[in-house]
Amino acid sequence: MNVDSRPSEHHEIDVLHEIGERIAAADPLHSILKLVVEFVSAVVKSDSCFVYVLESNELILRASKNTHADVVDRLRLRVGQGITGWVAEHKKPVALASNASLDPRFRTFHELPEDRFEAFLSVPILCRDKLVGVINLQHREPHVYSRRETHLISTVGFLVGPEIELARMDAESSKMSELSEAVRIVESAKKTLGRNLQISEEAAYLTLQRESRQRRKSMKEIAEAILMVDEISRS
Repeated sequence: MNVDSRPSEHHEIDVLHEIGERIAAADPLHSILKLVVEFVSAVVKSDSCFVYVLESNELILRASKNTHADVVDRLRLRVGQGITGWVAEHKKPVALASNASLDPRFRTFHELPEDRFEAFLSVPILCRDKLVGVINLQHREPHVYSRRETHLISTVGFLVGPEIELARMDAESSKMSELSEAVRIVESAKKTLGRNLQISEEAAYLTLQRESRQRRKSMKEIAEAILMVDEISRS
């Protein structure tokens, strides 16, 4: 019995080490989440694995073992909603060996066939006791989740928690920087358009808005085009 368990334990340690190396190498977040799904599904041999990430007070499905192209990056849960939301709210794992859909906390999503699965394990992903996401495992048939399995999944959560939090902070910073740059470009184009057409800046701004709608381009793209034409004409 002990001899048989060693290869599995060594494999788990190797993959945990690989996750750590990828985090240290600053791999893109989606690569980390994909690796998490692969590892969790392998060590527990589950039929389904979901990874939710907390963004703007909502849990968003960001990775899945099974193909759900129409649901991944779209499915959202409030904290406290469903078993996943309960785990997020209380920062405690939930393990249901059978009849998971009968649990009063369960929430049905018609897009997910996994709603009909029997067993359900949900574990929080934490960074310094701050919630950053949730890992869910499901089995079609009844399955008793051992303490070892729960601890393994929790360990993965501890490993990826700081990476997810860092990636989220970087994304927010990048969005603010992009927004600031877009505002600067639109303001510059507004002044250029007003000067060239001899109209007020307000009228120039409305012109930018109209062109954006009609051409189905962002105002930043329209503004960049105006500035480019102005630069060419001046040169």
